[in-house]
Amino acid sequence: MTNRANEGGGAVRRVSAELRVRLSDGAYPLNSFLPSQETLAQEFEVSRDTVQKALRILRTEGWIESRQGKGSRVLRSQRIQSSTPRATRSRHPMTLGPLIAEAFERKEVALDIATLTSESLDAHVRVQAERIRARIIRPRRITLRMILPAETLAMPYPRNKLDPDDPRLPRRLQAITRTHTGSLRTVLDQLRTENLVSDIDLQIRHTELTPTFKLYVINHDEVLHGFYEPIPRTVILEDGTEVEAVDVLGVGATLTHHVRDADPDSTGSAFVDNATRWFESVWNLLASQA
Repeated sequence: MTNRANEGGGAVRRVSAELRVRLSDGAYPLNSFLPSQETLAQEFEVSRDTVQKALRILRTEGWIESRQGKGSRVLRSQRIQSSTPRATRSRHPMTLGPLIAEAFERKEVALDIATLTSESLDAHVRVQAERIRARIIRPRRITLRMILPAETLAMPYPRNKLDPDDPRLPRRLQAITRTHTGSLRTVLDQLRTENLVSDIDLQIRHTELTPTFKLYVINHDEVLHGFYEPIPRTVILEDGTEVEAVDVLGVGATLTHHVRDADPDSTGSAFVDNATRWFESVWNLLASQA
């Protein structure tokens, strides 16, 4: 059981991050209401005050609205728009979770990712790891290459609105990235050591490029692409300090989905080809191992 008297910004971030993933994947549909604060506090084993702070963050990001006595109503979810009718044949609406799940249903899984922190990816890979343990899916090989911004890169976000030179927000971003890349390594290593997946290759490289978009190249023939939109938001640090910041959101960004088809000149095929070439060129020419 969590020591609720010692909860800080880490607990708030954990709760808000998990709720974002659920909201983006449609676990709480548009216009529905979140579970009560008391229910969420019990589920996450945190205080009601921690839940209230997490919900306040989600309100500033535009996910929910809260009214006294009525609870928190869902205002948005992650939108994925497709360039090809084939991609929407069984997904209403299309969300990231089912796309990643579908990718892992192949015998050989290949993911090339360019992203800011890998927070979203970590959450979805952990879900697929549980499906593998349950013998629901049985991939033989998982190859994951990921491009992240270099820690030495001075980025325009996240930053304190009142003090742009405040080092706490960049340090927080680095800590989040390390947490989720470490989690990915652990999850995939466990699948290997438990002999559940015979061949796993995880490679992470860093570049001096400020991420303006996230990119998922899935099994060489599907691409998800979405821009990071700067927004004002409240950030709660590990010690509980609240900072009014300019930041970007990856979870919840609108993504476009493109699929390679039999026509090499189609919109989907052209986008997949261009995205694949971009990833390969950055991976080989600009990125380096940490």
